[in-house]
Amino acid sequence: MHTMGNEQDINEQDIKVKAKSMFKTIIEVIEIVIIAFALSWVIRTFVLEARLVPTGSMLPTIQLQDRIIVDKFFFKHFGDFERGDIIVFHPPSSAHSSDDFIKRLIALPGDTIEIKDHKTYINGQEVEEPYVMEPQIKNLEPLVVPEGSVFVMGDNRNSSADSREWGFLPIENISGMTLFRYWPLNHIGTID
Repeated sequence: MHTMGNEQDINEQDIKVKAKSMFKTIIEVIEIVIIAFALSWVIRTFVLEARLVPTGSMLPTIQLQDRIIVDKFFFKHFGDFERGDIIVFHPPSSAHSSDDFIKRLIALPGDTIEIKDHKTYINGQEVEEPYVMEPQIKNLEPLVVPEGSVFVMGDNRNSSADSREWGFLPIENISGMTLFRYWPLNHIGTID
């Protein structure tokens, strides 16, 4: 009879130990999930973000429905913008859109931009633009890009809502620069 009581005590202790172990495991899993979500949020918000391209304004460089990775950290802290960079930004209110845009940076602060005879000129020099889908239809009188702003255009010039339509883009609206395309697989790689 004494052994039966010991067995019951051992079983109760066994159950308590297993319950504590299971509870501890559940807490550890919850901690890991919370840390993973927090880390994912930090990376997506401040470092890198995957984006789906919803329009054809960057054809032929970026295709409709391409999936790209956007650098949101390094370009802001370690590099300068250059003409030709493909950037992601929140458009100014004059664009009447709440969705982010993806366009090519064409002119920097202080540059004079002009479009005539289907060609783009920066500071009086014709810009070589092998990425443009087709010659531009409309001309643009010379404009000087103000400090704190840039001038952007889509590569599909005749089908892109950009600085020609809604004006200069404040640099503070730029949220990232495209790094590479990860989908579709047959076009994976950097974006020129």
